[in-house]
Amino acid sequence: MGKTLLCLGFGYTARALAPHLIARGWRVIGTTRDVVPGDVPDVQLQRWPGTRLPLEGVTHVLSSIAPTEVGDPVMAELRDRFEAASDLQWVGYLSTTAVYGDHGGDWVDEDTPLTPASVRGEWRQRAEAEWQAVPGLPLHIFRLAGIYGPGRGPFAKLMAGKARRIVKPGQVFSRIHVEDIARVLMASMMQPRPGAIYNVCDDDPAPPQDVLGYAAELLGLPVPAEVPFEEAGMTPMARSFYGENKRVSNRRIKEDLGISLLYPSYREGLRAVLAAEDMESFVPPSEPPGV
Repeated sequence: MGKTLLCLGFGYTARALAPHLIARGWRVIGTTRDVVPGDVPDVQLQRWPGTRLPLEGVTHVLSSIAPTEVGDPVMAELRDRFEAASDLQWVGYLSTTAVYGDHGGDWVDEDTPLTPASVRGEWRQRAEAEWQAVPGLPLHIFRLAGIYGPGRGPFAKLMAGKARRIVKPGQVFSRIHVEDIARVLMASMMQPRPGAIYNVCDDDPAPPQDVLGYAAELLGLPVPAEVPFEEAGMTPMARSFYGENKRVSNRRIKEDLGISLLYPSYREGLRAVLAAEDMESFVPPSEPPGV
């Protein structure tokens, strides 16, 4: 029987993964709230919620749909059907490293107790537990660091003169390029280990101001001035990210899945994003914006 992947939430990560599987002869089904005909070649898009999903013949499931305060919407709608599904070989749930909370810049790994410091981290922790409670489900949990890639980088804000280098002493974030997420997911699909949990991040947790400064250098723009965290005037959501300071270990994806990252740090990753976004020909302005 051929392999079929059902992507619950055909978003940024699923769109990076799908072409790799289609090239290997897989059938890919993706759910969206609004189906645009021909939006993604060779992917069968289906509106959901609102229609009955074809789980018969589906061998692999990837869920990236975010939970809410009342729980995981996929579990609310499909748990019984997952329990009865007979063809499933692999199920992947995309979670977040926010489940670990704040560790004052120390390292965390998959065995670190979950102590979320934000509402979104609490929701994800509960959602992980909902998926884990489904009997017999070949579940794999992927705790993703901050995702970037083509269309999701700092270059547009820098070019528009809107980027700010917000500095909170000692603060670091872990990141991961979307193509490396796709490679981790494929490696797991090829060697399923039901019950496994993987951190998905690069080798170099780094201060956000360093990342933005490097991106400016790649564009040939002046590095934006530093803005102290206390003076940044951030939204509550943005401030909440700075309430979690930790370094996330990716040792398990290397040891268990044999992953060698394409982009082990933001430096390689940003260079690739710049090339993919075709901005290498960008000509820096001769005068500051607005002058």
